[in-house]
Amino acid sequence: MILNPELTMEKAELLKLLSNPLRLCIAHQLTQYGECNVSHFVNCMDASQPAISQSLSKLKSAGIVKIDKRGNEVFYSLTNEEVRNIINLLFNE
Repeated sequence: MILNPELTMEKAELLKLLSNPLRLCIAHQLTQYGECNVSHFVNCMDASQPAISQSLSKLKSAGIVKIDKRGNEVFYSLTNEEVRNIINLLFNE
């Protein structure tokens, strides 16, 4: 089987993005709860609001999460089933 170099690079970039512990934790929370706002992440993680917001921004830019604005609140959810599958595999869920 010949590997597609572009596909290999795409998968490596996805794993690189998830290799950050905070982003991995965010993806795990979104897999468990479906959608969360920044306050949820701040309350359950040992990280600052700016660090969480920066991580969410990177995940959004990569097309891994989407936002849903409701009034003054922004809720995040996973859009990438591949990430959901990776999280389930990593955490045996």
